[in-house]
Amino acid sequence: DAPHEEINGAGNLMDFLDEPFPDVGTYEDFHTIDWLREKSRDTDRHRKITCKSKESIWEFIKSLLDAWSGWLVMLLIGLLSGTLAGVIDLAVDWMTDLKEGVCLSALWYSHEQCCWTSNETTFADRDKCPQWQKWAELMTGYTEGAGVYVLNYFLYVLWALFFSFLAVSLVRVFAPYACGSGIPEIKTILSGFIIRGYLGKWTLLIKTVTLVLAVSSGLSLGKEGPLVHVACCCGNLFCSLFSKYSKNEGKRREVLSAAAAAGVSVAFGAPIGGVLFSLEEVSYYFPLKTLWRSFFAALVAAFTLRSINPFGNNRLVLFYVEYHTPWYMAELVPFILLGVFGGLWGTLFIRCNIAWCRRRKTTRLGKYPVLEVIVVTGITAVLAFPNPYTRRSTSELISELFNDCGALESSQLCDYINNPNMTRPVDDIPDRPAGPGVYSALWQLALALVFKIVITIFTFGMKIPSGLFIPSMAVGAIAGRIVGIAVEQMAYHHHDWIIFKNWCRPGADCVTPGLYAMVGAAACLGGVTRMTVSLVVIMFELTGGLEYIVPLMAAAVTSKWVADAFGKEGIYEAHIQLNGYPYLDQDEFTHRTLATDVMRPRRNEPPLALLTQDSTTVEDVETLIKDTDYNGFPVVVSRESERLIGFVQRRDLILAIKSARQKQDGVVSNSVVHFTEDAPQIPASNPQPLKLRRILNLSPFTVTDHTPMETVVDIFRKLGLRQCLVTRSGRLLGIITKKDVLRHMAHMMNQDPESIMFN
Repeated sequence: DAPHEEINGAGNLMDFLDEPFPDVGTYEDFHTIDWLREKSRDTDRHRKITCKSKESIWEFIKSLLDAWSGWLVMLLIGLLSGTLAGVIDLAVDWMTDLKEGVCLSALWYSHEQCCWTSNETTFADRDKCPQWQKWAELMTGYTEGAGVYVLNYFLYVLWALFFSFLAVSLVRVFAPYACGSGIPEIKTILSGFIIRGYLGKWTLLIKTVTLVLAVSSGLSLGKEGPLVHVACCCGNLFCSLFSKYSKNEGKRREVLSAAAAAGVSVAFGAPIGGVLFSLEEVSYYFPLKTLWRSFFAALVAAFTLRSINPFGNNRLVLFYVEYHTPWYMAELVPFILLGVFGGLWGTLFIRCNIAWCRRRKTTRLGKYPVLEVIVVTGITAVLAFPNPYTRRSTSELISELFNDCGALESSQLCDYINNPNMTRPVDDIPDRPAGPGVYSALWQLALALVFKIVITIFTFGMKIPSGLFIPSMAVGAIAGRIVGIAVEQMAYHHHDWIIFKNWCRPGADCVTPGLYAMVGAAACLGGVTRMTVSLVVIMFELTGGLEYIVPLMAAAVTSKWVADAFGKEGIYEAHIQLNGYPYLDQDEFTHRTLATDVMRPRRNEPPLALLTQDSTTVEDVETLIKDTDYNGFPVVVSRESERLIGFVQRRDLILAIKSARQKQDGVVSNSVVHFTEDAPQIPASNPQPLKLRRILNLSPFTVTDHTPMETVVDIFRKLGLRQCLVTRSGRLLGIITKKDVLRHMAHMMNQDPESIMFN
C-alpha cells in the first residue's frame, strides 16, 4: 500500500514517528488556507475510515458516527442559534420599553406584555393600562404637562446613553472582534482566510450581550447581520467537538456556510431565504451537500425560534401582513420608481459610509471609539424622541408601515375620513380621503426619512454590533409608504383619469399603501447589499405576501441595476476592500497580463528561496526559516538543474525539525535533510540524516510562465489555491501567492496594492 500512498503526496513514511506530529497541516493566523490540500486530506481520512470499517463492528459503528456527525453539528447549531435569537428578541423588547417606563405588575414584562395581562385594557387603547407607568408618572404622579415631557425626554436619552456606553465598553475590553455586522469578515473567512478568535467563545458571548444593548439603545442599527456572526460562532463552537471539522479548515468552512443560513433564518424567520442568502451573499464554496445541510440547520433554527415564540403572535415572521387586494399593472411604475430610489440610496449610503469609515481609520477619530458611540447615541436619542416614528424601535416602525389599515387600526396613519353611510363588510374598506392625522403622519415620516438616511451613515461601522438590514428597510419602508399614500389619494381624487379608470372605481379598495412600503424596503435593502434572489424570498417569507413576488422582483432588479451603474460592489465588498482583507471576488479579470508579470522573484529581486532534495543541512533550513518569512519553500533536485519536486509548508518544516530534535537521537545541526524516498548510503562518521518526505507535497499546483493571468485568477478562485509555482519546461522560475494575485488586481485597478492586509 505504501507506494500507492506515496503518489498521493502524503507518504506514510516517517522515520521518527508513526503518526504525524501535532499541528501538522495547520495554518497561522491571518493566512489563507489551501482548499486543494484540505480536500485531499479529507479524502484520505475518509478512505482510511472506510477501510477500517470492514475490520470490526466497533469500527463500523465509528464510521457511521463519523458520517452522521455533520447532521448532528447542524442540529446543535440550529438549536443554539434559535435559542440565542429568541433570548435576544425578548431582551431587546423589554429593554427598548425600559427607556420609556416600567411595568409595575412584573418588572420583566415589556409594555405590550404588561398590557396584555391587564384586565383594564380596552381594545381602542391597547397600549394604555394602569400597570404600565412612564418614568415621570412614576416619579411625580402627573401624566400630562411640559415638566413630565421634559423628564421623560431626559430619562429616555439617559437610558440610551447608558446602554450604548455599556455595549461599547464590553466590546472594547473583552472582545474587540464583536463590533460591526460581521458579514464582511465572515465572507472573508469563508473564502479561506483565517482570523483566529473571530468566531471564538468570548466573541459569541460578548456579541450576544452587546447586540441587545446596542439595539435597545435606539441607535439606527439592526440585529440581523450580527445574528449571522452569532450563528457562525455557534458553528465554530460545535466544530471543535468533532475532529473531522476541527482538524480540517475546508470542512469547517462548509459548516460555517450552513451556520450563516441558520443565522438569517432566525434573524428574519425566513429559513429558505437564509439558505439562499448563504448561497448568494456569503459563501465562497457551496457544494450540494452543504445546501441540504444548510436547509436542515435553517429549519431547526426556525423551529426552535418558533417554540420560544418571542413575538408572542404564534408566528415566526417579523412583520406579518394580510393584504386582501390584488395589485394592478399600472402600479409597476411607482414600484420601479421605488427601485430607482433604492438603488440611489444604496449608492449614496455606500459612498458616504465608506468615506466616513476611512476617515475613522486615518484620522484621530478612530482613537476615541467610546466617545464616538456616546456622541452618536446622544444625537440619535435627542433627535428621535420628539418624533413618534423614530422614538420606538425600528422593527416596530417597519411593522406599522407595512400594515394595512383595517377597521380596528388605531394608528395615526389610518386616520382617514369615513363615509357615514358606508354599509360594507369590515375587511374590504374602500379608498377614502386622508384625514388630518394622515397629513401630520406624512410630515413626521418625511422628517424620519431624512433623519434615518443621515444617521445610519454614521452609525454603521462603529465599535458596537450593528446590522444594516433593518435601517435600510426602514428607509425604504418610509419612502414607500409616503409614495403609497400619494398614489392612493391620487386614485381617490382622480378616478376618472385614464390610468385609474380601468382598475379603480369609486367605492373600491384599489391601492394598498402597505404594499408600497414593502416594495420600498426590498428596493433599499437590495441597493445596499446587491442581493436579488435571496432578498425577494426573504421579503415574502418575512411578510407572508406571496402574490406580491412580481412587484418585489421588479423593485429588486431595478435597484440592483441602478446601484450597479454607479459602482459594482455592495456594502460588504466595500468594507472588505476598506479593511484590506485578501478576498478574491467573483468579478471577471479582463487585463492581458501573463503569469510571468506577476510571479516573484521579479527581475531585480534576489533569487527564490529553495530547498534541495538531498543536500541541505538542518542548519541551512533553520537559517532559511529565520531569514525569510515565506509561507513555504519549493523543493528542487539540485540548485544547478532546478527541476521541481514538490513544495513544503514553512509551519510543517518548523514543527518537524523541532519534533525531530526532541525525539530522534543523532539529529544535529549538520544532519542532512532529504526528501527522497530512500536514504543515500552515508559513511558511519556522518551524523544521522533527517527524512522529511512525509511533509512534502508532491503535487504542488504549477503553471507555465506564459499562462494568461485571467486563467491564473480563475484557478485561484475556483480551486481556492494558496500559492502556485511557475515553471518553464520543468525548471522552476518563481511563485505566485494569493496575495500577489490580489496585489496585481489592485494595481491594475489603480488602487494602492499595499492596502491588502499582509502579515
